[in-house]
Amino acid sequence: MLRRLALTAVVSLAALATAVPASTASGSVSSGSVSSGSTSSGSTSSGSTSSGPVPSAVPTTGPFAAARPSLGPLPLPVPPLPGFLDGGEGKGTGEVSEVLTRLTVSVENTGVAGADGTFELECGPTGGSHPQGQAACDRLAEAGATRAGRQELFRPTPEGTMCTMIHGGDASARIVGTWEGRAVDTTASRRDGCEIARWNSLVPVLPDVR
Repeated sequence: MLRRLALTAVVSLAALATAVPASTASGSVSSGSVSSGSTSSGSTSSGSTSSGPVPSAVPTTGPFAAARPSLGPLPLPVPPLPGFLDGGEGKGTGEVSEVLTRLTVSVENTGVAGADGTFELECGPTGGSHPQGQAACDRLAEAGATRAGRQELFRPTPEGTMCTMIHGGDASARIVGTWEGRAVDTTASRRDGCEIARWNSLVPVLPDVR
């Protein structure tokens, strides 16, 4: 009798061991399946959880892959400011390529060798045929650095000014062009004290004939 009971118990345990894995597998599959358009109960069988990777909701390959933003071109350097934004000086963050000072200086009757003639003068950078180009540009820059210099350098002697009757020679000159972007058209001579002082203030744009 005891042997029979023992044999029956062994057979029951074997059958139970075979049934448990099958039920676990079927419960894991049924928790995520969809039947006839309806969602299953969604409960996890036997408390098991999936340990595999979670699929991404956004495809990363194929024709439906999401577009990834590109870095695009590098930003360009900031261009120089126009003259009306940087205080009217005509200079921005970079160098100005246009020459703002370009003068034609015509001189005659100086009595100094090589001083008479017509010469071109450019500043920023220095150029032209003027025999003392760099020194002349320095003088113009010095005068342009002050308000009084900008107003007086090429200004003719006002009418009615009392001038000493000193004759400084027959030299005469005319200067035409642009100076720091401003139009210039003036003449100079050495016929009296006022004109002599004015001529001397323009040296070395004009030749030194003292």
